[in-house]
Amino acid sequence: MNDTPISTGQHNIIRKLLRHRSATIGASIILFFVIVAIFAPLIATHDPMKAEIADRLQGRSGEHYLGTDGTGRDVFSRIVYGSRISLKVGLIAITFSLGLGTLFGAVAGYYGGWLDNVVMRVMDMMLAMPSILLAMVIVTILGQSLTNAIIAVSIVYIPQYARILRASVLKVRELDYVTAAKVIGASDIRILLTTVLPNCLAPLIVQATLGIGAAILDAAGLSFLGLGAEVGVPEWGAMLNENTKHIRNAPLAVTAPGIAIFLIVLGFNLLGDALRDALDPQID
Repeated sequence: MNDTPISTGQHNIIRKLLRHRSATIGASIILFFVIVAIFAPLIATHDPMKAEIADRLQGRSGEHYLGTDGTGRDVFSRIVYGSRISLKVGLIAITFSLGLGTLFGAVAGYYGGWLDNVVMRVMDMMLAMPSILLAMVIVTILGQSLTNAIIAVSIVYIPQYARILRASVLKVRELDYVTAAKVIGASDIRILLTTVLPNCLAPLIVQATLGIGAAILDAAGLSFLGLGAEVGVPEWGAMLNENTKHIRNAPLAVTAPGIAIFLIVLGFNLLGDALRDALDPQID
């Protein structure tokens, strides 16, 4: 009998998602890029790193579907392999920031007092600085590389998850079933992991989905500014940086990675909005 409410709730969420046009469109876009990333070696027509100076700045053709860039590399193949990098950046960055944000938010919300004040004032200081500016500062300190860009983006988003979870924990910790768990002698860690956190996951899931798109966009922004991926790496933001000066001679070398960034961020935003509606019990 205990499984029935959970099962019913899950079915309601799935039903809402299936009826939600944004969820269908967003999931389809994300699935498309996932498939492209997985089968990149089969889809790409050229080595994305190989430069052919004799073929530089060519337009669309049967050999180069989206033309070539300023060093003669195939734009289509670089877009295909760039999907791997962008998805990796988004997933790794959000996994890291979600993990630390959950830890800080859970501890601050559950224990309260001076610990809550210390943790949340640090989070407030991080939020006081624009995210892209804070990421630029971190990358400048660590040095230019895609790994350091991922670290910077991860750190920037920690306060968001910490504040969201803290707000949820503050509500849940006062409920009767948490009090009952304390009365029977359950440890704080057990209460947090088995009683509190499972009832605080909905807003985190929504924010994490939206956050993947934001992380991809921020990492691309860092690469565009020359603070992210190394020169030559087929990362969409770096491609924009390298080819902006060739926009008149090879417009696809600039517009194609820009469109790819737009689409993948749009996919995660649409899915995140749909999840917000589906997980809201007040919306039928």
